[in-house]
Amino acid sequence: MTEEKKKYPRVILFTTPSCSYCKLAKNYLRQRGVPFKDIDVSRDAAAARDMVRRSGQQGVPVIDVGGKIIVGFDRPKLDRMLGLS
Repeated sequence: MTEEKKKYPRVILFTTPSCSYCKLAKNYLRQRGVPFKDIDVSRDAAAARDMVRRSGQQGVPVIDVGGKIIVGFDRPKLDRMLGLS
């Protein structure tokens, strides 16, 4: 029996290296096997502007799940949006 690989929406994580919630979010996604793109907004001013445009927030993490925005590491909301239980 082969386990079918779950298809997730595209996940983009806007983070900074010093953010502890960013690290928690990245570790959580890795543990759950969810692929994501990590964008360090402290090194990329255009990405930081993009994050603020999408979320209205300057704080990190901002998580874009298939175009829907989560501000902060909200695990229950993230689970719902990714179909995880």
